[in-house]
Amino acid sequence: MAGGGPPIYRSLVNDGSAKGTSLAPGTVRRIGQYTRPHWRSILFFLVVTSVSSAIVVANPLLLKAIIDRGVAQQDTGLVTLLATGVAVLAVLEAALGMTGRWLSARIGEGVIYLLRTQVFTHVQRMPLAFFTRTQTGSLISRLNTDVVGAQRAITSVLQSVVSNVISTAAVVTTMLLLSWQITLLALLLVPLFVLPAKFIGRKVANVSRDGMNLNAEMSSLMTERFNVGGAMLVKLYGRPEEESAAFAERASRVRDIGVAQAVFGGLLFTLIGMITSLATAVVYGVGGNLVIGGAFELGTLVALTTLLARLYAPITALSNVHVEIMTALVSFDRVFEVLDLKPMIEEKPDARDIPSDSASVEFDRVSFSYPGAEVASLTSLELTPYSENDENTQVLSEVSFTAEPGQLVALVGPSGAGKTTLTHLVSRLYDPTAGSVRIGGLDLRDVRTQSLRDTVGVVTQDPQLFHDTVAANLRYARPDATDEELVEVMRAAQLNHLLQTLPDGLDTMVGDRGYRLSGGEKQRLAIARLLLKAPSVVVLDEATAHLDSESEAAVQEALRTALTGRTSLVIAHRLATVREADQILVLEEGRILERGTHSELLDRDGLYTALYRTQFATQEKTGTPSGG
Repeated sequence: MAGGGPPIYRSLVNDGSAKGTSLAPGTVRRIGQYTRPHWRSILFFLVVTSVSSAIVVANPLLLKAIIDRGVAQQDTGLVTLLATGVAVLAVLEAALGMTGRWLSARIGEGVIYLLRTQVFTHVQRMPLAFFTRTQTGSLISRLNTDVVGAQRAITSVLQSVVSNVISTAAVVTTMLLLSWQITLLALLLVPLFVLPAKFIGRKVANVSRDGMNLNAEMSSLMTERFNVGGAMLVKLYGRPEEESAAFAERASRVRDIGVAQAVFGGLLFTLIGMITSLATAVVYGVGGNLVIGGAFELGTLVALTTLLARLYAPITALSNVHVEIMTALVSFDRVFEVLDLKPMIEEKPDARDIPSDSASVEFDRVSFSYPGAEVASLTSLELTPYSENDENTQVLSEVSFTAEPGQLVALVGPSGAGKTTLTHLVSRLYDPTAGSVRIGGLDLRDVRTQSLRDTVGVVTQDPQLFHDTVAANLRYARPDATDEELVEVMRAAQLNHLLQTLPDGLDTMVGDRGYRLSGGEKQRLAIARLLLKAPSVVVLDEATAHLDSESEAAVQEALRTALTGRTSLVIAHRLATVREADQILVLEEGRILERGTHSELLDRDGLYTALYRTQFATQEKTGTPSGG
């Protein structure tokens, strides 16, 4: 089960701020959908918990009979029989307790599994804008902290409510039957438990919340500094002492909070134990006098004091059960908030496959504005929440062009002109706000997602590699590829030298985001992955930007072979690319200002000519590529 410590402790230290939180309509009903597959286990769990709670009163009654009917009357046979009964009930109670914990874990982990897989699958369907706005740590928290909190609504809360209600009812009823006077005295002492426990519980809840926040801050600092990029930045700027001091400051606050939490937690248990002992002393004092006065037998007094020890804990826990339930329901609500965020890119029920014999790309009067935060993200997942006046910004306006099958179309223009956005529309990372993008004559909104993924291949300026083997990163494009095919595409991407030097061959780990490889090797590995996929349409977003002149020449040759017969859209910062293009589109402020071949555009002496003089002329004179 989630959370540490006994149920009474968890119920007392829950964050009381959940009391004032309003839940979305239908939250409780939706929770039922996740418990329905486990209804048999839940029913069995309730039966086991009920029987286990009822046993609470059986042992004290057996102790009463041992003293009053066995010891007092010197009936050794009865004493032996009843003592055996006490032992059997103890074993049965332990067995039922373990069964209850197993059922609780089975139900709770089942709910966690279903919620986590649903959220993970749903988040993958979110548009790129969702990930550009969302704070990764907050999103991961929904998959961990909140999902575990939601589990408690099904398991520990359910167990606590059912067992404590049944235990309290059984104990109070049994005590009333034994002695109404002692029972009344015991109930009058209940506020001595509940009031101090709730007061200290609030203190512990505040300290625990602060501790969680401070631990999250410390974890975020470690995550940023321990990844390769963060570690490199610290080393390059020579500030390890400052980083150590910043971490020590956070760690000291976590230390102080930990001490406070331990003190308050210990005080809570000490206080409850002390008051229980005082209450027991009072009952023994009053009850002892009643026994001497003949009001009831000694065994009854022993039974009452034993029952007393099992009365206050469930009552104290039930006094705070509303907060515990609300805390768990709020966790469910936060998970549902993510699940209710509608994906902006959805596949139509009647979606079709792109024809394999046609790979033309057509933009028909396409305009595009990036979606606002109110439709692409959640305020609670953003580092900086959006304002109500957050307006969309027009990025592309009335863009129209056609790339015929096999043509190479180069996209050039100043930074911010809309080149990368245009390529995002081809792979349908976004849908246009007006107009249509077509491949093979089909509007991408009418195309099956998998067909589009098979048709379009993309290599970005900063390719993503997983912390996995070379083979696994390549096979992400085609899982059924053989080792021979992997070697073939690596050679085609001019990675012969890398193949020879990999310590474990294709099973060599590339490191976090491929940091064990050079920039050029990462880029060529991404190109090899593209070659393995063998798409009909290729999108290159400054794919040779990180290569030196020698590597670029090799990769350009590999790309020339790979692009033959394929429709290609290339964001070009290299003279070689624009010279070979069948068509050059010159973009500025989201519009196509000029189009044509390299020589045609130079003859017009327009924006392309200006870009050529500032960006490409040096390359032509020196024969070296620009960029890193």
